[in-house]
Amino acid sequence: MKILLWHVHGSWTHSFVQGGHEYLVPGPPHGIGLAGRPWDAREVDPSEVDADVAVVQRLEELSQVPSGIPVVYLEHNTPGRPAQEHPLAGWDGTLVHVTHFNDLMWDCGTTRTVVIEHGVVDPGPLYTGELPRAAAVINEPVRRGRIVGTDLLPRFDPIDVFGMGTEEIGGMGDHGLQALHRELARRRVYVHTPRWTSLGLSLLEAMHIGMPVVALASTEAIRAVPPEAGAISTNVDELVAATRELIADPVLAQEKGRRARETALARYGLDAFLRNWDATLKEVIG
Repeated sequence: MKILLWHVHGSWTHSFVQGGHEYLVPGPPHGIGLAGRPWDAREVDPSEVDADVAVVQRLEELSQVPSGIPVVYLEHNTPGRPAQEHPLAGWDGTLVHVTHFNDLMWDCGTTRTVVIEHGVVDPGPLYTGELPRAAAVINEPVRRGRIVGTDLLPRFDPIDVFGMGTEEIGGMGDHGLQALHRELARRRVYVHTPRWTSLGLSLLEAMHIGMPVVALASTEAIRAVPPEAGAISTNVDELVAATRELIADPVLAQEKGRRARETALARYGLDAFLRNWDATLKEVIG
């Protein structure tokens, strides 16, 4: 298939372009192009392509899809509030959600919805846990604040926070994907603090690495993180206690990390993700 696809969510796109199709990514001024990513894809002007299907992730992209190309709309986010009407409610097309929670909470009216859960390119069992510290990955923690649980992070000290804009809170800053995985793997436990976001791929990547995880039981995390992989709760005191226990006991941390990796490979592996996307796109193309 020839797939027209804007580069919006880098980690998600990294998995999607592993499918062996021809990927056409709009470059400036229509999009950011590959932005230095080593993907097997080609930058294009969307008005000049003849694609089999377009995967659209923002409303403004709909008007840039050439006439006659079938469209799938991919919604990454949770709604701003439960039961909020989606902008494409009543649309005569297919809307894909990345989690069952998002599908549950968005009011999409009569629009056909499909859930295709995340798939992760397996970085391998990199975990060493040599540093008795926690780790978290949060982009723009100051701007996003309580939504991503920035206010909770000091309770998990010692913790190293990675991601764009984390320097503002004394964090480690942004890293390339491989460097990030190496740094996470050195920390003893991964902490997931978002209150109301879609399921973060960094959480699933940490599980793939073999890190034990401690997570707020909010949105889709309750489905992604089994208790045997670490701890999951809405009681922050319980999560802080679990983090301290894992930091203090590297053998326990390694065992829970092994179970986290088993879960991630079984539920969020790349093969199922690509198969489900192929089936949906073929159906839309007809």
